[in-house]
Amino acid sequence: MEPDALRLLARIADALERLAPPPLASADLTAADAFVWHADPDGLEPIADVNRVDIDLLKGIERQRSLLLDNTKRFAAGLPANNALLWGARGTGKSSLVKAVHAALNAEQPGSVALVEIHREDIPSLPRLLRVLKNSDRRCLLFCDDLSFEGQDEAYKSLKAVLEGGIEGRPANVVFYATSNRRHLLSRDMIENERSTAINPHEAVEEKVSLSDRFGLWLGFHHVAQDTYFDIIEGYAARFNLGPDTESLHREANEWSMTRGSRSGRVAWQFIQDLAGRLGKPLE
Repeated sequence: MEPDALRLLARIADALERLAPPPLASADLTAADAFVWHADPDGLEPIADVNRVDIDLLKGIERQRSLLLDNTKRFAAGLPANNALLWGARGTGKSSLVKAVHAALNAEQPGSVALVEIHREDIPSLPRLLRVLKNSDRRCLLFCDDLSFEGQDEAYKSLKAVLEGGIEGRPANVVFYATSNRRHLLSRDMIENERSTAINPHEAVEEKVSLSDRFGLWLGFHHVAQDTYFDIIEGYAARFNLGPDTESLHREANEWSMTRGSRSGRVAWQFIQDLAGRLGKPLE
């Protein structure tokens, strides 16, 4: 073969290699009980210490806790389980519950389930992550915090296909839990825009809201009543041995919630951090 032709073929081969997708990342899912997925380049980062709250300290969400724990236990046992959408007001314990359920389950059955977090901006890489997890024998709780879609974001379509309805579907060893402030994950502007521009407005809205239908378990979270808020505060104070008497604790906690404009688990935790700091006590 002529030298010029060989050089041309070599250039073509190099160009095809550059265009080819990179090989799937390998992952050792026994390295830890929790991981964070990073895209570009693809990889799972082991997390040794997960930022979480003990499940017994989560007050006012007993029904949600029971349902999510039961669903996760069935999944860990190799039984059918649903994807779960935890939706509702900010700071009401949605992501804390997911992490607490994972910790409680692994405390009962060490190493039974790995928690894998994928960030909202990495959702387009979800099919690649699922192929990585599918190659493992370990059961994986795939978690996305604060999931929602804005404007002309088309990533929700790939998420729909992955959750249910695609040719491959969700791997048997993976269940998907997401938290969101929105019940349908999509902004009202997105839904209204589809309604105004579609030939059949009803079908357009159905296309948008059908994403949340891919989650078989819906759990709603709402701001807590004052009694529940005080129960949360008392639970934290007892756990960390913070000294004020109940009356003083309630008075200070109530003043703190008024400055924040709401009562929630997050507001309670922020108060406890402030109280511990003023008392010079670490939260361990």
